[in-house]
Amino acid sequence: MTGLIDGDSFKESWLEGFVTAYGRSVARVPGAYGVVGRHAPRQGKVSVVIGGGCGHYPAFAGLVGPGLADAAVIGDVFTSPSAEQVYRTARAAEGGAGVLFGYGNYAGDVMHFGLAARRLAAEGIDSRTVLVTDDIASGSAENAAERRGVAGDFFVFKTAGAAAERGDDLDAVAAVASRTNERTRTYGAAFGGCTLPGKSEPLFTVDPGRVELGLGIHGEPGARGVDAMGAEALAAELVDKLAAELPAGTERVAVLVNGLGRTKYEEMFACYPAIERRLRSAGLRPHRPEVGEFVTSLDMAGLSLSLLALDDELAELYDADCDTPGYRPLNPLVTGEDTGRAAAGTPETEQQRESRGGVVHTLLDAALERVSAAEDELGRLDAVAGDGDHGQGIVRGLRAAVRAADSTGSHPDDARSIGDALLAAGTALADAAGGASGALYGALLSQTGAGLRAHEGRVDTAALAEAVRGACSAVAELGGASRGDKTLLDALEPFRDALVEQAESGTALTEALTSSARVASKAAEATAELASARGRASRLGGRDRGTPDPGATSLALLLEAAAAAVAEGACERAT
Repeated sequence: MTGLIDGDSFKESWLEGFVTAYGRSVARVPGAYGVVGRHAPRQGKVSVVIGGGCGHYPAFAGLVGPGLADAAVIGDVFTSPSAEQVYRTARAAEGGAGVLFGYGNYAGDVMHFGLAARRLAAEGIDSRTVLVTDDIASGSAENAAERRGVAGDFFVFKTAGAAAERGDDLDAVAAVASRTNERTRTYGAAFGGCTLPGKSEPLFTVDPGRVELGLGIHGEPGARGVDAMGAEALAAELVDKLAAELPAGTERVAVLVNGLGRTKYEEMFACYPAIERRLRSAGLRPHRPEVGEFVTSLDMAGLSLSLLALDDELAELYDADCDTPGYRPLNPLVTGEDTGRAAAGTPETEQQRESRGGVVHTLLDAALERVSAAEDELGRLDAVAGDGDHGQGIVRGLRAAVRAADSTGSHPDDARSIGDALLAAGTALADAAGGASGALYGALLSQTGAGLRAHEGRVDTAALAEAVRGACSAVAELGGASRGDKTLLDALEPFRDALVEQAESGTALTEALTSSARVASKAAEATAELASARGRASRLGGRDRGTPDPGATSLALLLEAAAAAVAEGACERAT
């Protein structure tokens, strides 16, 4: 450890810092060393409460968020939280449908969580407990219930959280968590011990040229030491031990390569191809592998491999959306209570989604397809003067925007309903995309929606032009840019001007959109002649001259796609 924080203040210092940094997602439980998600409690939903000692980030507090845990309670380093802390945290998260407690099988945790459960029961609050027992090095298969919980915690918490999100009752959520635990196995290797906060020496050392197999996550050395091995040999050791213990007939496995705190991501990635080859040679099909840090042990050098033998339901729950500080799958949960349930339940058809999102779904989906096809090129343009993530961010944001439009529910395609969907879509896009572009795009959609909500009846060219005019002003004010600064305004303002001109001449919506989008595309191309006057690019001395602005380019693509969808009849009911 770095020595920045001494042992006595470690728990308080890091927890306060975590809540300060991620206050948008979690809140401190009053009077407790615990955090509760901003999404919780939710009336009628089972509350998933996890916890244990600190030193394992992102477990446990980093796994609190929609679709995963509702709250986490934190003890001292590698030490169970007290029953009082567990009780207070559970009460903060409980929404009337009971509490599922999930944690590793350690004596202190069992006692303190058990005492808290008794206190809740005395107050009429029902609870269930699932102990995680995935570590094959800590007990025989015949006595699997005595094993300790390590990185397999993540699988159990993930599926339980998804089951609760889709609306399962307490017994059903507990059954999912129990089945996940029964089908999860973990085995790990340590290359060096961890050092407790305030201490100068590690809890154990590994001799040069050696590796410890069967490590724990509380600073324990492995069950046995062996000579150091390369990636192929280590993969064989880990996979073969785990495969021998998987339920009979297992074909598909969720795969978690977990770093213990000091092992670099690049090292784990370097090991993964050998792991996947060994899995496939054993007749196992990897399902959505994850490589990273999920349950760490302070600064221990090492990694573990966890496998979850999937059935159809567990795969569906594992794939369901969630959004936490420490873990977000590719399509994060960004809005609405029903989003997680839709992801965890029966997949919707395109026709069902379109009927919910109406015109806005159709237009944004068309924009998503067009921008996705250009994602790499947008990244290349952004890399000239930025960090190269513009295409990725806008695609991520548009995915969220489509979902948010769908979540507004079934509606006619009148101006007010379209405005509602755009408002939701803009908020979701800004949240998912992040950065300056996300904020500006979010404002554009939201303010256009706000403008349309003021109109009655169908959307025509005049109504849209007025809404876009207001949105354009909002974007300019938010970004502090002007036309000619080489931003998306250099495409947006020409689009606005053309649309207003079309409205004044009485042009029908389809023709007006098509011609105005064409103007925006030409304006975006013309930004190649400009040098940036805003943001990081403005400090490059005009080196971005000759390259179109990525924001203006992506906006032109979005407008072209929307215009094409309208021309194909997507919005006939709105005109």
